[in-house]
Amino acid sequence: MVLGKHNVRVRVLAGRIAQELGNAVVAPVLAYVPEGSIDPPAAHMRWPGTISIPEAAFEALLDGTARSLCKGGFHDIVLLPDHGGYLKNLEHVAARPGRPAGCRVHALADYYRATQGPYVEALKARGFRADEIGSHAGLADTALALAADPALVRSERLAQPAQAHDGVVGDPRRASVDLGRIGTEQVVARSVAAIRALTRGP
Repeated sequence: MVLGKHNVRVRVLAGRIAQELGNAVVAPVLAYVPEGSIDPPAAHMRWPGTISIPEAAFEALLDGTARSLCKGGFHDIVLLPDHGGYLKNLEHVAARPGRPAGCRVHALADYYRATQGPYVEALKARGFRADEIGSHAGLADTALALAADPALVRSERLAQPAQAHDGVVGDPRRASVDLGRIGTEQVVARSVAAIRALTRGP
């Protein structure tokens, strides 16, 4: 799987969510997020190619973005966590006080949770094992990437044995666009329902 898959995936899915809502626009994707300690390397920083920023910097950037959008007249700002590692940062920003009246910020946990629970269960129901589905760059992750943009996956390398030191936890060899669509449809449907519930009312 190529680097930057979260950035591409969230842009594609955010566009689909906005289209389904009919009254939303998608802001530019923030490409750099907290990925773990740089020195000593922790979390995703253990693998080459990863770029990490401090949590405080990330939260300040999100807060400034939200305040800017509020100033521009938007009433509800929805932050999408394509990676679970920074969901808590989105929640911290959403909970910050002092925004203009009539402007709210939401951290949409349902977006991320759709790929962790319902999608995994749907794959298991189709006969895939938990150790194959995996938690990073395994079958589930790779299938989601294929469904978002097939160029995210080097398909010619899927048949090669995965190595844990490459960041692969799972077995991506049977990943497909069709399997990925199961997950992307769940993400879109659950996100749209959650956003409508959050933004209901004045």
